[in-house]
Amino acid sequence: MCALNAFDNRSMVLQVPAISLAYEHPESDIMKRQPRDPSKDKLVNERLISIAYGQIGMIQGAAGFFAYFVIMGENGFLPSRLLGVRKEWDSKAINDLEDSYNQEWTYHDRKILEYTCHTAFFASIVIVQWADLIICKTRRNSILHQGMKNHVLNFGLVFETALAAFLSYCPGMDKGLRMYPLK
Repeated sequence: MCALNAFDNRSMVLQVPAISLAYEHPESDIMKRQPRDPSKDKLVNERLISIAYGQIGMIQGAAGFFAYFVIMGENGFLPSRLLGVRKEWDSKAINDLEDSYNQEWTYHDRKILEYTCHTAFFASIVIVQWADLIICKTRRNSILHQGMKNHVLNFGLVFETALAAFLSYCPGMDKGLRMYPLK
């Protein structure tokens, strides 16, 4: 298979920023905290799973869907029109699918719009990952107190952004990865 899927793209983009957290300076109050009791305190507990999947994951998903619906709405497909349109949308035989404003869309144009929405979803996840990475730097200290002196993390943010921009705007990505540039 010549095209990478969205999970592979996301995994590729997240490796450098995730590794950069290992280079983070310790928080100033780390020695004042009680140590974790390995017999009863789990390294991965319910609270961590709840935050990772229940909060951060939901925020990232909501950001992606917001970008998706904005692109669709700007091109004439309001959310109410999108309900139940999948069968017609994916039919190569239908070249006159009407949007919310009665503009007709060919199969080819619909697919370009769909892939543009995928790119917007990906870009929004990258942007939310910036915030997540900065939030995850410390558990208790403010970002103003901790600072942004981790050069590996700063490089990770720039690298993540540059890679996302490259994947979104480099010629040929529309064929290889089906990532159409955002306007």
